[in-house]
Amino acid sequence: QQGQLVAPVVANLGRLEDLTLTPNPDEVEEVFTLPLAHLLREENQGYTHFRTAGRYGYTLPVFLNGPHKVWGLTAIVTELTLELLAPGRY
Repeated sequence: QQGQLVAPVVANLGRLEDLTLTPNPDEVEEVFTLPLAHLLREENQGYTHFRTAGRYGYTLPVFLNGPHKVWGLTAIVTELTLELLAPGRY
């Protein structure tokens, strides 16, 4: 939808094993993690090309080879975060 604001937050929350997450089940089906090293490997990075009306529409990033394919807005935010956290490596 247009007109929605998304505010990603990057934070160090400590050891993942010590966290207790309680996501809203109406919004979140599953929580999973991917190491930064996994996201930075070229074989785990790709792009999805979308077509509209039979011709090229737009391209979005996708991250592969983890427990799930990371795509859509999550992949866009992940890509922008990698550009900030690992300049020159991503």
